[in-house]
Amino acid sequence: MELFQPIDWIVIALYFLVIAGIAYWSMRKQKNSARDYFLADRNIGWFIVGTSILASNVGSEHVVGLSGTAAKSGLVFGHYELHSWIVLLLGWVFVPFYMRSKVFTMPEFLEKRYNANARWFLSVISLLSYILTKVSVTVYAGAVVIATFMGFDFWTSALVLVILTGIYTVIGGMRAVAYTEAMQAIVLLLGSVILTILGLSELGGWDALLAATPKEQLNMFRPLSDPEFPWAGILFASPIVGIWYWCTDQYIVQRCLAARNEQEARRGTIFAAYLKLFPFFIFMIPGLIATAMAASGKLVLTEADQAFPQLVKTLLPSGLKGLIAGGLLAALMSSLASVFNSCSTLFTMDIYRKLQPEANDKKLVQVGRMATTIVVVLGILWIPVMSGISGVLYQYLQSVQSYLAPPIAAVFLLGLFSKRINSYGALTALVGGFLLGALRIFLELNKGSLTGFWYDFATLNFLYFCIALFIFCILVLIGVSLATGKPNEEQLNGLTFATTLPEDQAKSRSSWNTTDVILSAFVLVFILIVLIYFSPLGVAG
Repeated sequence: MELFQPIDWIVIALYFLVIAGIAYWSMRKQKNSARDYFLADRNIGWFIVGTSILASNVGSEHVVGLSGTAAKSGLVFGHYELHSWIVLLLGWVFVPFYMRSKVFTMPEFLEKRYNANARWFLSVISLLSYILTKVSVTVYAGAVVIATFMGFDFWTSALVLVILTGIYTVIGGMRAVAYTEAMQAIVLLLGSVILTILGLSELGGWDALLAATPKEQLNMFRPLSDPEFPWAGILFASPIVGIWYWCTDQYIVQRCLAARNEQEARRGTIFAAYLKLFPFFIFMIPGLIATAMAASGKLVLTEADQAFPQLVKTLLPSGLKGLIAGGLLAALMSSLASVFNSCSTLFTMDIYRKLQPEANDKKLVQVGRMATTIVVVLGILWIPVMSGISGVLYQYLQSVQSYLAPPIAAVFLLGLFSKRINSYGALTALVGGFLLGALRIFLELNKGSLTGFWYDFATLNFLYFCIALFIFCILVLIGVSLATGKPNEEQLNGLTFATTLPEDQAKSRSSWNTTDVILSAFVLVFILIVLIYFSPLGVAG
């Protein structure tokens, strides 16, 4: 509690009053229909789509975990933070199919593309993955931040975070989540930029940071002999996870589904791609700054995941400290709110509505609100198990996602590019891939009692496991589909490139222009420059 002066508490209170005002305004516009509660009446513009995508992504796993992994392992995980090109893939490749299908959820899209069994399976797996990753990680990291800033114990902090977030999420639905996220994303980005600049100033500038950081920490391309992050593993595994996360996961795609049309959705993803370039610099670089400051005695760093909160405590003056702390806490809440809203949408629209097709909009909204509570409780119960997989938060997140992502990414990706892929191949790949991923998680938690093949299976580098599982799912998907009958082309109308009508193609083409292409190309060039700079060809050489 000694962290803040009275001016900081006033700033925090004012900030949350602004957030509460935005939430209240958005709630008043609510129509209490399923379409409005879960997709904000499909009337969100590109700016809100873009900021909401970033706010959903940049939550506690970034505020705490990304700086922590940079402090411990350097910039190698930056590959995951340079996924702006995959955000563009969402807008240019996937969004046209999603918007034409007019679905509420990603499992619903799989039902249209394949069959109802695929929808059921993905719904259950998505909810399970949210418990294993997003809910537990967000609550855990949010509690770490609250405990660091305000002096509460860990579990009290976790409960405070859940309760405060649940209030406006349950009442306001997607509209309240999206509009509050826009404000939170802007404040978080500005605050983190300021913190990074102050940190560099404290060290003596960019060159001083490079001089204080070992070359291997700056290298995003570790040798193939590296036991944790070989360059081939991370270069090919991170896009697999990225395609699942950015292009097929309800948590992110729901923002595009809420856009008023394809053009707004695509431009929202282009804007989000630019915003997504920031986290590498404003969350990873502070991790290096914290390590350098700790080595020189300017900062106390006992755990890697404390890097970012400790910088806030050490560097920021009163007033600004309160604003940044408020922005961080609000960003944690926005990320958790996104999880809550996505979970309630999945459960209500993909499970409950299938079981109770006669349910009216009022009942669907009520069920969506109740579903959140169960998911949160299960996520909190999973937190103690997380330490058995990885001691660093962000690495835990990426390792578990590497076991869950490959089958889903394969089924969506091939489903769009090939009309020959059928429901038999999709379901076999989904079930088989999930069982192998779940087996890996179970064995990794119990690797101390294993020997021989099973020990090798449990300890295979998680990046290589991700790549192997993706290849396995692709082969199963193609093999089973070719061994069984062709899907009905009438069912596939508009759901694959080969079965999209010329008039739909023309409508999609009219939704973008040369400016959209140039802006997208600039993102790709910038990413390439960053990859070269932090490689043996650049500062790590």
